[in-house]
Amino acid sequence: MTTLTTTSWLLDQDPALRWRVERDLLHEPAAVWEATRARVATEGFGARLLAHQDDDGRWAGGAYFPADFDFHGPEARPGAGQPWTATTWSLNALREWGLDPEVLRERGTVELLADGCRWEYDDLPYWGGEVDCCINGYTLANGVWLGADVAGIADWFVRHATAEGGWNCAWVDGSVRSSVSSTLNALGGLLALEEAGRGTDATRSARHGGEEYLLRRGLFRRLTTGEPITDGIDAYAYPFRWHYSVLRAADHFRRADALDGRGRDPRMADAVELVRSARQPDGTWLQRERYPGRVWFHVDVPPGEASPWLTLYGTRLLDWWDAAV
Repeated sequence: MTTLTTTSWLLDQDPALRWRVERDLLHEPAAVWEATRARVATEGFGARLLAHQDDDGRWAGGAYFPADFDFHGPEARPGAGQPWTATTWSLNALREWGLDPEVLRERGTVELLADGCRWEYDDLPYWGGEVDCCINGYTLANGVWLGADVAGIADWFVRHATAEGGWNCAWVDGSVRSSVSSTLNALGGLLALEEAGRGTDATRSARHGGEEYLLRRGLFRRLTTGEPITDGIDAYAYPFRWHYSVLRAADHFRRADALDGRGRDPRMADAVELVRSARQPDGTWLQRERYPGRVWFHVDVPPGEASPWLTLYGTRLLDWWDAAV
């Protein structure tokens, strides 16, 4: 593929992806990409996932896990992969795909979840959040998107930041260290809060502290040795789920720059080059794995094939980074 044919290939994808290509890569007028984005509710991935919503506002009958999930059965064994069909994961997908939140508001989703959806952990109310940093990050972003009252979750992140500036889902087990994965998922919620104009000085400071935690590590290195933090740091896969990668982390800073205008941080340079090195000669990025677990349907290619989603994310990141050179 040449650049032109790669772009044509991306434009020939589901509306959930196409509108971002039109907006972020081709810089089409708003009327063009907004018309494509509106189709997410009625065509392709978005319409298919909306069709799986239950009358009570949930998906698969559960908050983070399906109602029929056996916490002691084969699905819960290491390596089996958690299910990705329940309410939180479905909302994550629809939000990322650009669904107009009014579609779910008209269904009364916020109120239905407030009245009848409880977390599997301690039977806590849905919009009040949980104890897991990643889950709370998703719920904060989804609540902001849908207009729910999630101020309590935003304040929770301010109170639960570690001395290092990040977060760790293992804090409930006594950990006082931060985790790159937990921190990135927390940052996603805090950034969404600010993008919606609902941030405070305290939440902004917390976000900047988490970002600094990642930047001090160049997004992927240990402070002590300079070695990569995890073996999966460049294991690109879409959907991203909760997994950390330099592509996901660098894309957060691209989004943050659009809000803050602080520009590129040179400490990210090696991470961006890792992303660049994964680009194929035809301009695409390959799907390296598919995270195991129950899904409603697949939205990207099998491992080893050129991924439209990863190609969008990778191209958009390099366009942003290289434009500042």
